[in-house]
Amino acid sequence: MATDRTTQGLHRTGPYTWELPATAGMRVPGLVYGDAALIDALAGDGSLEQVRNVAHLPGILCCSMAMPDIHFGYGFPIGGVAAFDAADGVVSPGGVGYDINCGVRLVATDLDVSDIEDKVKPLVDQLFRDVPSGVGSSGAISKLSRQEIERVLIEGAGWAVKKGFGSRGDLDRTEDGGALPGADPGAVSERAYARGQDQVGTLGSGNHFLELQVVDEVYDREAAAAYGLRQGQVTIMIHCGSRGLGYQVCDDYLLTMADAARRYGIALPDRQLACAPVDSPEGRRYLGAMACAANYAWANRQMIMHLAEEALLHALRISPKDLGMRLVYDVAHNIAKLETHVLDGREVQACVHRKGATRAFGPGRPEVPADYRDAGQPVLIPGDMGTASFVCKGTQEALDRTFGSTCHGAGRVLSRSAALKRAKGRSISRELADQGIVVRSQGQKTLGEEMPEAYKDVRQVVGVMDGAGISPKVARLRPLGVVKG
Repeated sequence: MATDRTTQGLHRTGPYTWELPATAGMRVPGLVYGDAALIDALAGDGSLEQVRNVAHLPGILCCSMAMPDIHFGYGFPIGGVAAFDAADGVVSPGGVGYDINCGVRLVATDLDVSDIEDKVKPLVDQLFRDVPSGVGSSGAISKLSRQEIERVLIEGAGWAVKKGFGSRGDLDRTEDGGALPGADPGAVSERAYARGQDQVGTLGSGNHFLELQVVDEVYDREAAAAYGLRQGQVTIMIHCGSRGLGYQVCDDYLLTMADAARRYGIALPDRQLACAPVDSPEGRRYLGAMACAANYAWANRQMIMHLAEEALLHALRISPKDLGMRLVYDVAHNIAKLETHVLDGREVQACVHRKGATRAFGPGRPEVPADYRDAGQPVLIPGDMGTASFVCKGTQEALDRTFGSTCHGAGRVLSRSAALKRAKGRSISRELADQGIVVRSQGQKTLGEEMPEAYKDVRQVVGVMDGAGISPKVARLRPLGVVKG
C-alpha cells in the first residue's frame, strides 16, 4: 500500500511534482520532484522536514525544492535547491555541503568499445596505479607552497592548464570556465590550506570514482552529436570534489554562521541551517572561501583528467591523436552561485544553492559553451558503480521552474553503516565482475558502503526529470571498469 502522503503533508500537483504547503512559519511552499514510488520511499527519512525548514529562511524565492534523488543531509536535504534574493536573502553553508563543488567531468575518446573489450582489466589497473585515491591520498605533484595554493584557489582549472595539464579548450567546456569569480584566499583558514597542500590530483574516497564507460544508448541524436557522443564510444567519467580543503571551509564557516545568525536575528528552525545575509561581511567571506574551494575542485578534476589520459596512453601504447581524448563538460554539484534569473516576469539576482543538484541551463544562455548553446547545457548524472550514468540536457523549462537545476545522481537509500551490514559476507567486487564490471578499490569497506543496493535506481530518478521536461535524456553510459578510493 502506498504511504499515506497526507501525514507527510504532500499533495500531488502534476505527474512528477508534489507540494508541501506553506505552514507554520514557512515563507514559501516546498516543491518535490518524484514519482509515486520515490515519494513513498521518503517516509521516515526526515528529508521532507528539511525541505520545510529551508522554506523558513529569509529572502527565499518561489519555493524550497527537492530533486528526486533527495535524501537526508546536513541542514538542507541532499538533492535540495533553494534560491535567495541577493539583496535581502541569506547564504548557508548547509545549503552547499561539506564537499564543496563535488562534481562530475565527462571525457570522450575516439576509441570504440571493440578496441578495448579485451583490455579493460589492464586499463583499470593502470588507472588505479596512476590516479591517487583513498582517504588522505596525496597528489601526483609535490606538496604545494602557500603561494601556489593561493593561485589554485583563484585560478581553478586554469592553474592546472597553465602547468601543462590540459588545454585552454578544457576551460571553455567547464562550468564557469573552471574558476568561480570572487575567490578570496584570505577567507580560507590555515587549517584548510594545510589540508589542501598535497591533494590536488586525488580522487578521494566514498562515492567518488573514476569510471571507464561506453555509450550504450543514444536518446537524442542531435544533442549527442553536438556533445560529440556516439553509440559504442569509450568515455571516462570523473566524480570527485575539493577534498579536505573544501571540508574544512564548510566546517569553519558553520561556526561563523551560527554566530552571525544570532547577531542578525535570524530565527532558525534547525541550527544546521546557520546562515548570514548574502550581502553581509560574513556572507561575503563565506562566498569568497567557498569559491576558493570550488576552484580547488575544478583544478583537482582537471589534474585527474590529465593523469587518466597518461594512464590510457601508457596501457594502450597509442598516440594522443589515436586516443582522441577531449572534455565533453564538467559540472558542479554542491555550490552556491550568484545568478540572474527571471521570476514572475522580472529579472532577479539570486544566490542559488544547489546541494546534491546540478545546473541545467537551457539553450541560449550565455553561460553555456558556444558549441552547445543550441542544444542546451550538458547535464551529467552519475549512477552508482554497478549501474549506468546519464548525459542529459538543460532546458528553458528548467530555467522557468527550478532556477536551471536538476538532480545530481541516484541518491542514497541506505546509510553507509546499513550498507556495510547488508554487504557482510559478500564479495561486492565479484558480484560486479559477474556483471562484466572490473572494479579496483583501496579497500573492501568502500565497496560495501557504495554497493549498488545503497542507492535509488538512477534510471527512475533520471526518468522523473526527463518526464518533467527539466533535463531530457541524451545518452546512457554503461560502466566497464571503476576505480574507487
